[in-house]
Amino acid sequence: MRDTLVLNASFEPLSTVTMNRAVVLVLQDKAVVEQAHPELRMRGAEVDIPAPRVIRLCRYVRVPFRRQAPWSRRGVLVRDRHRCAYCGRRATTVDHVVPRSQGGQDTWLNTVASCAEDNHRKANRTPEQAGMPLLREPFEPTPADAMLLALGAEEFAALPDWLAREAA
Repeated sequence: MRDTLVLNASFEPLSTVTMNRAVVLVLQDKAVVEQAHPELRMRGAEVDIPAPRVIRLCRYVRVPFRRQAPWSRRGVLVRDRHRCAYCGRRATTVDHVVPRSQGGQDTWLNTVASCAEDNHRKANRTPEQAGMPLLREPFEPTPADAMLLALGAEEFAALPDWLAREAA
């Protein structure tokens, strides 16, 4: 099932919902379609609308302020776009820059996506100790960035330029 990005009335990313849920919100006049899938349409007995890719709520929804995105293994892989931080190949694991045995924590700034071979080769050492420099430094995404990146590369590439630029 494809995900649809939900924007607040102020155009801030709020969440993602299933396409069916997005269609229901549009049909109930709770949201408007900001961008649709060019080749997909949702059809019913009396309805024929383009399948929404991005919708915007008609009324502003107050969201409690979230200072940081929650850390997760999946989040690290998505943040690094499934690319190994050591060699650039497809990453399937998460590596701790400072190993947990040396006091490293599960944080955005201490974890990077890694291929299994490099993760095994680095083992229980820091990148400097292993002679394996990082291709890019880890960073902490904002909650909005984390949500936009979670859409996946194909969906992210199809977002409007003004929205994709915010998370790049």
